[in-house]
Amino acid sequence: MKIKIMRGVGVAGAVTASMLALLATVPAQAASPPRTGTVPDKSLTLPAPTGSHPVGTVSLHLVDRSRPDPWVATEKTRQLMVSLWYPAAKGAGRPAQYMTDEEAKAFLEGQKVTDVPSEVVSGTRTHAVVEARPAGRKGTLPLVVLSPGFTMSRSSLTSLAEELASRGYVVVGIDHVHESYGTSLPGGRLAGCAACKEQEADAWEFGDKAVRGRQADVSFVLDRLLGRHPVWKGARLIDRSRIGMAGHSLGGSSTPWTMLKDPRVRAGINMDGTFFVPVPDKGLARPFMLMGAGEVHEPDGQDFTWGRDWARMTDWKRWFTVKGGDHVSFTDYPLLTKQSARDLEITRAYVAAFMDRHLRGREQPLLDGPSAAFPEVKLWK
Repeated sequence: MKIKIMRGVGVAGAVTASMLALLATVPAQAASPPRTGTVPDKSLTLPAPTGSHPVGTVSLHLVDRSRPDPWVATEKTRQLMVSLWYPAAKGAGRPAQYMTDEEAKAFLEGQKVTDVPSEVVSGTRTHAVVEARPAGRKGTLPLVVLSPGFTMSRSSLTSLAEELASRGYVVVGIDHVHESYGTSLPGGRLAGCAACKEQEADAWEFGDKAVRGRQADVSFVLDRLLGRHPVWKGARLIDRSRIGMAGHSLGGSSTPWTMLKDPRVRAGINMDGTFFVPVPDKGLARPFMLMGAGEVHEPDGQDFTWGRDWARMTDWKRWFTVKGGDHVSFTDYPLLTKQSARDLEITRAYVAAFMDRHLRGREQPLLDGPSAAFPEVKLWK
């Protein structure tokens, strides 16, 4: 299997051949159609959230009629698919589907992988209950926005989202339509990766355009969640003064620019993404954290944009790298290949600690030096 690998831009092609080879060995059983109302015995399962709250989830189709789609000229509105994860009242219910089978097929086809049944990916077991009743007091829950890597869907950050929700956060994951291999839309439609052609032509011009477009997407979603007529019934629980953002790859690239353009976002994390739009000379005066994999994003590593923009961050900041990690270590994909969940354990711990510190004002020693629990994580600055 030949898998495209591209640092920083965040293509799902960064999934390594060895990972998908492992996935291919999992399920002759899971490839067989399950009986009605059952789940295949060999289904993959995301790790359980560690927080004290049950987790609910809901998906929304949002349409911004004020601007056209940036990637398809004939589409005069910008469509987005959004998932919300949140603390829920106790009670049984139907677990959320990880992604649609059409999305799983599009992902595997985009990678030119033919020996992995789509049911293995789409049938991954999650822990959030669909449309569970939100729990909490009005105006008390911090909000975290998650933006995925290029060609990846919002589902790629599901385990992180469930973890944060179990700890008392409302989490909104955004599918930036036409920027993933496949996004399921209402009416049985599937939006493909129209942006892929522009990325192939000029990665830097593409990155600049995509980052600016994602900022507009995030701000629109916040408008719809926090406006006078919110699109979600649980929006009254959100504390509008405590909003953070974390992104992987292109999503991480988009986080500082979103913070600069939208003051509602108070704190941000870039997980292994190149800074396509530079932080301006005046700087970014809000808390920010860098999390990189391996040597690429170490100081003086291959990605020069990290050192450049690090110098322009003027508030609280941290720079971590994970030894032995790779570009997708911050997503669910290593889990889907039945590899160790260690990378995701690290991601969940550090992202939660950052958000707790900056959205809840709780001291977090994990962020201040080496950790015996996570010896592979190095704090550089």
